[in-house]
Amino acid sequence: MAEILTPVFWTGLLAIIGVNIVLSGDNAVVIALAARSLPADQQKRAIAIGSAAAVVMRIILTIIAVEMLRWPYLKIIGSVLLLWIAVQLMQPEDEDEGGGGKVSSTLGAAIRTILIADLVMSLDNVLAVAAAAKGSIVLLVAGLAISIPMVVFGSTMLLKLMERFPIIITLGAGLLGWVAGDMATTDPAVSAWVESRAPWLHTAAEVLGAGFVVLLGSMLSYRELARRGAERAPETPAAPQVARVAGGAFRRVLLAVDASDSAAHAVEYAIGVCKLNPAVELELINVQREVSGEVSRFIDKPTLASYHKERGEKATERARSMLEGAGVKHVATLMVGKPWEEIANRARDGGFDHIVMGTRGLGSYTGALIGSIAQGVVANSTVPVVLVK
Repeated sequence: MAEILTPVFWTGLLAIIGVNIVLSGDNAVVIALAARSLPADQQKRAIAIGSAAAVVMRIILTIIAVEMLRWPYLKIIGSVLLLWIAVQLMQPEDEDEGGGGKVSSTLGAAIRTILIADLVMSLDNVLAVAAAAKGSIVLLVAGLAISIPMVVFGSTMLLKLMERFPIIITLGAGLLGWVAGDMATTDPAVSAWVESRAPWLHTAAEVLGAGFVVLLGSMLSYRELARRGAERAPETPAAPQVARVAGGAFRRVLLAVDASDSAAHAVEYAIGVCKLNPAVELELINVQREVSGEVSRFIDKPTLASYHKERGEKATERARSMLEGAGVKHVATLMVGKPWEEIANRARDGGFDHIVMGTRGLGSYTGALIGSIAQGVVANSTVPVVLVK
């Protein structure tokens, strides 16, 4: 009981909850998709039973990891592995990764898929949580008991938050780097020396670990996105589109939307444009983010395609209703990938005159920090972009 009343306990508890939320997003997607093909009355049972079994398995594995981290030099090795995991967390999804798993059609098969996927995908969770627990079984069980159900039953909300605010992923990766730094200085092989000769290394290693992950992860991510952009770049610049825009002859408009209020304002703007010029060709586009390669190992391509289509249709439902209500003809395109990349590429390859999309009105610094899709489109588009607040 005395342990629970200490600031160290609560700091560790928050760290466990934080790393679990950030690292368990893929697990939550697998749980949802594994139960997707079941009858409605079995879906909740599959999620509840599979998740409960996964929680028990995760606690057992993490307790084992806590005990193993007492061995000399194992924490140092673990800290290096955790730094690598954190850097990988910030990288863009593999565009060539496709679904390869087999979707479960029975309750037992769905539960089995959930358990196997959680076991295979939980190395990062187990290692990070064991390090954050710092040897306390009470802290470990409390943290997992709070965070895992939160991830499982709040997975939809968590995934939407991470899509809307990618800074959450960056902060989570930095937290893993912080934990890795702490791991290295508390290894039994060096902890006595650190305590007696250089206690300041505890804080320094934590800060350096977090900084290393964020800086290296960002650099590698930007480099990869630049490489992909160069591969997709057209052989000739899109001067014809720009020339037509300069002449005022807007004929094709790409309207990028989601379910937000700012997107609805962009739809209202597009309706006004089409009313003034009925000859305008309007295309509605929504881009769903890809799931990670880890998820696609357990879920087949048709199920992933159905999942993305359903999310895309829900995201465009409001916009389609507004356009149909106003009598504006349009076509709808649903895509999967990096939203800002796909929107800019579609506008370029489809010969559109300009892009219309909503924006939350963030400044350049804040927008870059939280990963604004609108700013990404503006930075990469070869045609003018109209941002509507």
